[in-house]
Amino acid sequence: MELNDLVLTTGNWLAIASVIFLSLTIVAFVIRWGIRFRLVGITSFTILLAFSCWAFGISYTPRIRLEGAVSVPMVFDNGGNLVVATLQDNLPSTEVIPTIRQLALNIKGSGRNSPNGLVHVRLRSIEHIGQGLDKPTVLAEAIRNLETGEIFLQS
Repeated sequence: MELNDLVLTTGNWLAIASVIFLSLTIVAFVIRWGIRFRLVGITSFTILLAFSCWAFGISYTPRIRLEGAVSVPMVFDNGGNLVVATLQDNLPSTEVIPTIRQLALNIKGSGRNSPNGLVHVRLRSIEHIGQGLDKPTVLAEAIRNLETGEIFLQS
């Protein structure tokens, strides 16, 4: 079962539990049980959990995985038009293009503050050139248009 299906199913079960707790809370107020105010809290929290599960299940989108791509960590994201990822090990040249495409495809457009609607995604490695000296080298760059979803590769 996929994650969003699991969360939606959990939301449905929590909604059913909310109705049961609501009924129990109404009965508790009618017959003046001592736990009636605790049941109000339990009911409210169960309703909150149900809505949260539904919202997460609807908004969740899984990451895109491309064949030949390697998962690399992002080391910089300015929240606008630049994302930089780095390689931990030497990557064969045949895996650079799929990796940069995968990174660019997984960039979400919502919440980004890019003036022209473009996000530059860079894949870099660090070369050790001496004791205490490192040089970042950009292996590939992709530009993603957030409006159309197109990706332009630059090597």
